[in-house]
Amino acid sequence: MRVLAHGIGSQHDLPLSPFYAFAGAFAALFVSFLALGLLWSGSRFRGDRAGRPLPVALQRLADARPARAVARVLGLAAALFVLLHLLLGPDGPERNPAPGAVYVLLWVGLVPASLLLGPVWRLLNPLRTLHLLVCRALGRDPDAGRPLLVHLGLWPAAAGLLAFTWLELVAPDPASSTALLLFFGLHGVVHLAGAARHGARWFEHADAFEVYSGLLARLSPLGRRPADRRLVLRSPFNGLDAVPQTAGLVATVCVMLGSTAYDGFSDAPSWITTVQTSPLGRTTAATLGLLAAVTLVAALYALCAGATRLISGQLRHPLTAFAHSLVPIALGYLVAHYFTLFVIEGPRTVMMALGTDNPVPPEPPLAPGGLATLQVAAIVIGHVLGVVAAHDRSVRLFPPARAVAGQLPLLALMIAYTIGGLTLLLA
Repeated sequence: MRVLAHGIGSQHDLPLSPFYAFAGAFAALFVSFLALGLLWSGSRFRGDRAGRPLPVALQRLADARPARAVARVLGLAAALFVLLHLLLGPDGPERNPAPGAVYVLLWVGLVPASLLLGPVWRLLNPLRTLHLLVCRALGRDPDAGRPLLVHLGLWPAAAGLLAFTWLELVAPDPASSTALLLFFGLHGVVHLAGAARHGARWFEHADAFEVYSGLLARLSPLGRRPADRRLVLRSPFNGLDAVPQTAGLVATVCVMLGSTAYDGFSDAPSWITTVQTSPLGRTTAATLGLLAAVTLVAALYALCAGATRLISGQLRHPLTAFAHSLVPIALGYLVAHYFTLFVIEGPRTVMMALGTDNPVPPEPPLAPGGLATLQVAAIVIGHVLGVVAAHDRSVRLFPPARAVAGQLPLLALMIAYTIGGLTLLLA
């Protein structure tokens, strides 16, 4: 289960010079920051108002009831498949495809699926489908329910993401059928109860996987204009600019970043020794490590937001104003840490699900040098995209005389995150 629980395995022997990796990363960040300061004086992103409409025929196909019904049936069938294998199949990922389906095809597979197709989990979510079926059987409007508390925001999704990453990275036996059944049983009860009380909109605020998919989908070239529901092609930056400034957004993104960072250092020999010899016990020590990683990411961002507010002199909510710039950074970390897991364990899980006994996973598509380059590039590009997103928001919110200065704390934050990400990758 070590491979499934820790996506990249050991990174410490990757054939890439740390000096050149750090030098290239710093050069990319500084050059992009200087170029933006000199050449980008006004906001260019228009959020949900941007996009070129796709052909009407494609729009009709995407919105057709049969197409949406097929997606819901596929999601429900996949959930039933996993449930039956957890209940009736052998225990352990070597012979049971259910753990791989959860940790690889669902958790990691949602990344490329959301980037290519948009917020796909909204259609595939089996809990949303069950809620819809129950409402139809009772003759009830699935959207009917009590209003959500304004301050609730995405906090339930942040808590759900933290719980799932705890299961994946900390739990004593995360691939066991008992652990997975317990988690998804509680997950299902909580969210079906929430939807029964608040309606289907509960899922888009509280379901960890739906919020996770939705945030990543902001970087998809496919989007919808809320004004007319048209399916459009857009710059990913416009999708990112449209991320709602909702309570709990910062917490959700910090969980994404912090848990991936913990995954990066949790396989270091020094940390393994620390956890195994801790008087608190392995699970408690690892839990504290995961919480510390998330807290550190959040504390650095909060410090940056406070400095930005002091410099700007007028920005009232800097925490949520620039939280969208963390999403491409989280994506870069996810690609760097889980690429190998997805391309190797994904096909192996599919072969096992199709009935192949002891399937041989495919060879890695990249040599060690190519893999190291991809991972470093993913982290660096994610940070550069974050700098661009933060700059555009800065020139929109700050007076021209303070627009560049107001970004200095954000640049410092990007450098700190880059140092941390590359250190975990190459140290």
